[in-house]
Amino acid sequence: MNETDVVIIGAGHNGLTCAAYLAMAGLRVKVVERRKVVGGAAVTEEFHPGFRNSVAAYTVSLLNPQIISDLRLAEHGLRIVERRAQNFLPSPDGSYLLTGEGRTRQSLARLSERDAESLEGFNRRLEEIADVLRAFVLRAPPNITQGFGTGAIRESFNALGAANILRQLSLEQQRSLLDLFTRSAGEMLDEVFENDLVKALFGFDAIVGNYASPYAAGSAYVMLHHAFGEVNGRKGVWGHAIGGMGAITLAMARAAGGHGVEIALEAGVREVIVERDRAVGVILDNGETVRARYVASSVNPKLLYTRLVPSDAVPADFLTRIGNWRNGSGTFRMNVALSTLPSFTALPGPGDHLTAGVIIAPGLGYMDRAWQDARTFGWSREPVVEVLIPSTLDETLCPPGRHVASLFCQHVAPELSGGRSWDDHREEVADLMVATVDQYAPGFSASVIGRQILSPLDLERQFGLLGGDIFHGALTLNQLFSARPMLGHADYRGPLKGLYHCGSGAHPGGGVTGAPGHNAARVILGDHRALFG
Repeated sequence: MNETDVVIIGAGHNGLTCAAYLAMAGLRVKVVERRKVVGGAAVTEEFHPGFRNSVAAYTVSLLNPQIISDLRLAEHGLRIVERRAQNFLPSPDGSYLLTGEGRTRQSLARLSERDAESLEGFNRRLEEIADVLRAFVLRAPPNITQGFGTGAIRESFNALGAANILRQLSLEQQRSLLDLFTRSAGEMLDEVFENDLVKALFGFDAIVGNYASPYAAGSAYVMLHHAFGEVNGRKGVWGHAIGGMGAITLAMARAAGGHGVEIALEAGVREVIVERDRAVGVILDNGETVRARYVASSVNPKLLYTRLVPSDAVPADFLTRIGNWRNGSGTFRMNVALSTLPSFTALPGPGDHLTAGVIIAPGLGYMDRAWQDARTFGWSREPVVEVLIPSTLDETLCPPGRHVASLFCQHVAPELSGGRSWDDHREEVADLMVATVDQYAPGFSASVIGRQILSPLDLERQFGLLGGDIFHGALTLNQLFSARPMLGHADYRGPLKGLYHCGSGAHPGGGVTGAPGHNAARVILGDHRALFG
């Protein structure tokens, strides 16, 4: 039996962030991780001899700059570089849209002068709201409480603080905020733009990791969620961590270890120990017990309460509601080793566009049909694919003259109907994804010399992403802000004393941000100081 102040379940980026902040404040922290490596879904591995890539999470923008600074991640080896172009969207008719500093307006004007004029205003409105909402990222949202007591008083002050932040928005901006939380991205984009590719540029952010049509109510918020990011102080920019996403979590592990955090690998949790309505530790798969004053979980909240916490330890209504926590991103993830760079018909040859996120989805209608097809058939037969070639920015990933590419593919059903298993169809669907890219870049299929395939079932098995959900729970209005993961528990505290949520199933949600880990650490430290001074 081991004893510590805090035991954290899961050594993903949020668990490591939480551990580092707690240890920096002087607490003894132990992180227990089921896998052989730290990082959770933000990890770099060799998938073909000599070829390494980010296995699941694959690009950087949402990682909070305050966390990068506080944990001194650069000093621990993290280096992030910007894409030389941001996004490249080829069309079957040979046209294309290329975005990035000094590129977007000129490229869009070739497609639609009207849209080029509209783009600046649309981006400005989105950024103004994203700027205000960024203030909520590193703070707990107002939590709904029952009765009157210290918790209610605390949350009243929290609600006043939230209201003061929102007061920065003009009335018209507040109307836009309401639209972004409730309306579909497709409707909003159709109102502003006429060209399919510019709609697809924003529409992709509305469906990435979101098993829904871009015309689904609430999809506009997912689009906004992806606008929160920045790289090296530049807002709205996407980048690459040299060495892959694993470089982020390795730097976090070094930061945590430097403050005394103990990280145990191949140490999966079998059960959370509950005594007298309080979480007091965990039992590992090998039977070892780790007792602690506080237990923090970075795993999906549905996984936590349906598999790790004894069912009789939490209220029945809580257990019923968390059992209905909606998961399922509709994503299919691949990494491929390439003998040569692809050449796209719309823009042949090498160039900065190959450092961009290449979005194969030439319109909102295409995305909508992909979702409808997946619901009917199990996967879209004309899928949405983002191709990212990090080796154009990072020579450490593969041999000279070769390349690696990430394929992030939508839409596929999280679970197949009719008793079918993803194990029986993963190769077939992987062939389809590669063939889809080949339609836009002839010869791509022939250049693939190795590949790694992760179906939704593979993502669940390997990383605990239930239904392949990259956000640890859908970013729908009933699972956001004060309702994440549930009304009454948005303050990172679970229904048991001593149990906390520090993963993406807590506010502000998914993406490699570190924010849930940061926020949970603040709450744990506040509770600890209230008890022990």
